[in-house]
Amino acid sequence: MKMTQDSPKITTLGALKAAGYRSKSIKDELRDNLILKLQAGENVFPGVYGYEDTVIPDIERAILSRHNILLLGLRGQAKTRIARQMINLLDEWVPFVQGSELQDDPFAPLSRHAVELLAQQGDTTPIGWMHRSERFAEKLATPDVSVADLIGDLDPIKAANLRLSYADERVIHFGLIPRSNRCIFVLNELPDLQARIQVALFNILQEGDIQIRGFKLRLPLDIQFVFTANPEDYTNRGSIVTPLKDRIESQILTHYPKSLEISQKITRQEAQITPAAAQTVKVHPVLERLVEQIAIEARGSEFVDQKSGVSARLTISALENLVSAAERRSLKSNTKHTHCRVNDLWGVIPAITGKIELVYEGEQEGAAIVAQNLIGKAIRTQFIEFFPNPEELRKNSKENPYEVIKRWFGSGNKLDLLLDLADADYATALYQVPGLEAVVVKYQADSKGLDRLFLMELVLHGLAEFSLVGKSKLEKGVVFQDFMSGLLGKGFGKSGDEEDEDF
Repeated sequence: MKMTQDSPKITTLGALKAAGYRSKSIKDELRDNLILKLQAGENVFPGVYGYEDTVIPDIERAILSRHNILLLGLRGQAKTRIARQMINLLDEWVPFVQGSELQDDPFAPLSRHAVELLAQQGDTTPIGWMHRSERFAEKLATPDVSVADLIGDLDPIKAANLRLSYADERVIHFGLIPRSNRCIFVLNELPDLQARIQVALFNILQEGDIQIRGFKLRLPLDIQFVFTANPEDYTNRGSIVTPLKDRIESQILTHYPKSLEISQKITRQEAQITPAAAQTVKVHPVLERLVEQIAIEARGSEFVDQKSGVSARLTISALENLVSAAERRSLKSNTKHTHCRVNDLWGVIPAITGKIELVYEGEQEGAAIVAQNLIGKAIRTQFIEFFPNPEELRKNSKENPYEVIKRWFGSGNKLDLLLDLADADYATALYQVPGLEAVVVKYQADSKGLDRLFLMELVLHGLAEFSLVGKSKLEKGVVFQDFMSGLLGKGFGKSGDEEDEDF
């Protein structure tokens, strides 16, 4: 029987039989509904990008095979998101025996309460309905999780209240897994679960048995298991015991986005930008690419522990911080509209340092310095996507569009770009550099207004990364100057505001 909005009006077993309802396992539900979605050409996992040709087909094959699933991947690869979306493949409503703690199927009861109630009341047995949104349970595996938490244990209080012997199975308090009967059960970070606790899952996955103290129980639980884990070779926290891996039928490897554009799509979807901030602050598309490039550089950096991975949450937090940096400046200068600047990347450093694990050499450098270097490499990489590569122009000064800018700084001129400059002062500062606007007009002719100012600033940062212009970090911004003067300034007569590191 196909479930409809009217189905929950059925309240007794007899009425359920009369309606022609036929129960099926949760894995059959997932399979049947997936088939319908695939035949209709629907997107089974909306909002999950970059997995269309890799992970999602593997998951769909696992569901069609009615397998339990292990998602193996580094942090921030949408493993939990995918597991949570699987509830959309369940039937909208399913019936259960009212009052049963295991959500018993009226046609296949497991608990003693449901069995006795059906025997006593027959077709008048009261029936309740469970929506698919209620059929999801999730547990984070931590070293302190016990067998009692997951499977169950004896409850002395229940035994005392009901005056039952400890030999009576009614004194059992079921754990989270039995209570997730007819649900999707997700166990996150499986390697963190102690090996002796993992062993307790063997029979549940294979035979459907659970063992609690001395009781001989056979409960063929109807559960779709989804486990998530970092690949065990990549973590020192623990591992998945081999017999347990053997019992999980499908093990699927996840991965980071394979292109900057896919990563950008994910960040835009997940970033929590308030409507007020979105209305006030404009983010140039190039700056969005720079944010994504930071994560790409981190995933290839010798200072970052690649076994730990670089979560997609880095770029999400970075974009949020970037917008907030511009919003803060707008609030301080009492302006209604502004745009993000390259300098605002200074504000994303806290989002980077908290999202990367450093190797020994990185720890020696310091998290903030590594973050600054990643930003610099991102600027260098993206700069040549929009402007000529300075390294290819070094030997031809006559045709070098940057020569005028380089000579101006070489003549002893400096440019201070402070983080909190008002838009008018920001424009005045940039326009005093001869040749700067001309470069932007020549290679990004469509840019206007604040967008042109942003690109002018990007040119300065780009030239600094290619060592044509010197750049030093100030306490409240950066100073651009002749490259050689900047090097000498770090060793001699350094001002009190300047710091040693390049930004």
